Amino acid sequence: MSLKAKLLLLSGIIAIACTSQSTKSMLGHNPTISKGERLYSSLCASCHGAKVEAFADRREWVFGSDSTSIAKVIKMGAIQQGMPAFGDTLTDGEVGQLTEFILKAKDRVGTFQASKEQSANKDWELITDKIDSPWGIVQLPNSSLLITDKEGKLWIEDDGNFDEVSGVPNVYFANQAGLMDVILHPNFEENATLYLSYSKPSAEDSEKSTTAIFRCKLVNKSLQEGSDIFIAHPYHDRYYHYGSRMVFDKDGYLFFTVGERGNRDVFPQDLNNSNGKVHRIFDDGKIPEDNPFTNQQGSPSSIWSYGHRNPQGICYDAVNDRIYAHEHGPRGGDEINLIQKSLNYGWPVISYGINYSGTTFTKLTEKEGMEQPIRYWVPSIAPCGMTYVTSEKYPNWKGGILTGSLKYDYVALTYVNEKGNVEGDDIKLCEGIGRVRSVYQGRDGYLYVGTEKPGRVYRLNP
Repeated sequence: MSLKAKLLLLSGIIAIACTSQSTKSMLGHNPTISKGERLYSSLCASCHGAKVEAFADRREWVFGSDSTSIAKVIKMGAIQQGMPAFGDTLTDGEVGQLTEFILKAKDRVGTFQASKEQSANKDWELITDKIDSPWGIVQLPNSSLLITDKEGKLWIEDDGNFDEVSGVPNVYFANQAGLMDVILHPNFEENATLYLSYSKPSAEDSEKSTTAIFRCKLVNKSLQEGSDIFIAHPYHDRYYHYGSRMVFDKDGYLFFTVGERGNRDVFPQDLNNSNGKVHRIFDDGKIPEDNPFTNQQGSPSSIWSYGHRNPQGICYDAVNDRIYAHEHGPRGGDEINLIQKSLNYGWPVISYGINYSGTTFTKLTEKEGMEQPIRYWVPSIAPCGMTYVTSEKYPNWKGGILTGSLKYDYVALTYVNEKGNVEGDDIKLCEGIGRVRSVYQGRDGYLYVGTEKPGRVYRLNP
C-alpha cells in the first residue's frame, strides 16, 4: 500500500474512532462555533452544502420542519432519499443541538438571500434567476441558451427572456430525481436533434424510476418526434444517484453516465445491470459492435466502463480524444477519472472515502484490476457539472477541467497534461457563487455556470 493510501486509511480510522467516542473530540473545541454548527459541517455539508441557510431555504420539508420531525429523520435516516441514519453515532443531546442549528438557520434565510443579492461579482454576469435548479445548459447556433430545470421543465432563451419548451417527457421528480442534462446532436444545425437525460417513472410501480435518454427534435419552442433511446435497468425505488451527464466524442458516439442508485453492494460491480456505469451508444441508440461487453451474456451491451458511484460530470478532450468523468464519493473520495474501455473504477471495493456517519465500508484504496482516479478530493467537494476548457477567451484555463462544487460554492480548475494526468493543485474560481450544479462552455466561447438555492445562471467574464 502506498504512503498516501496508508495516511488516508489512518485518517479514516481516526474519524471512526472519534465518532464512536464523543463528537466534541471529533469536531474540535473552537469556542466560537456551536456544536450544532460543527456537527452540520462534519456530517451534513457534503450533501447539503457548507451554508446551512441554503439547505434550510426550501419550499417543502418532506419529513416535516418542526424540531421533532427534524430530529427523527436525523436519527432514523431515510434510505430511499439517500439520507443515512445517525442514531448510532450521535447522542440524543447531539441530535438536539444539530436540530436547533438547522431550525435557527430557517429564521436566517431571508437575511442570507439578501446578502447573496448584494454580493454580485464583476467576474460573473447574471443571465437568469428564474430557474430553480439549472441542471443542464447548452447553447443553440443562434446563441440562445437551453436550460433544464430539475422539476421537469426545459427553458429556451428568447430576446433575453426565458420561455418554457413543450413536449418534455414525463419526469419523475423527487429528491435527486428529475429532468437533468441536455446536449445537442453534433449536426444539430442540419437535423435539429437534441438529447435529454431524465428520471423515468416506472409504468408498473409508481415508487420506482430509472435513468433514461430522450432523443427529439427542437421545432420553435416545442420538442417533437421524441422517444427514449436508452432506459437503464432495473428500475429502482431509491430517489438518488441517477448520474445522467452526456457528451459526444469526435466520432459521434454518445457517452453518458448512470449512477448506482444507492445500491452500493450490488449494482456497480455487477455487469448484469445498467447502474453504476458509463455507457456508449450511437446517436440513434444503437449499440456499437466494438463495445466491450456486447458478447457477454446478460450484460447490457451499452456498457463502456463500470464500478462508478454517482457520476454527475463528464467532458471530452477532443485534442487528445479523451473522456473524463467525475463522481461523488461518500464522505471524502470524490473522484475525477479518465474513462477508458472496459475498465473497472472500483466502487465500492476501493475508495478514499468513508460512510457519512463516520464508519468505514472498505479498507482498500487500491486493488489490482481496478483503476485509480487522476484526482480525488478528501474532504468531499460534492462535484457536479464539468467541462473541458478550449476557449481562447480564457487562455490561462485552456486544457483544464472545470468542476462545480455543490458543497463549497466554487468552481475547481484542474489542469491535466498530455498523458491525461493531473498537474498541480486545483485552483478555486468563482468562490461564493453558490451551489454549482452545471458548468458549460458555450459555442460563443463563454463559460456558463448554473447554481441552485438560489437558482441562477451566470456567464463568466474573461
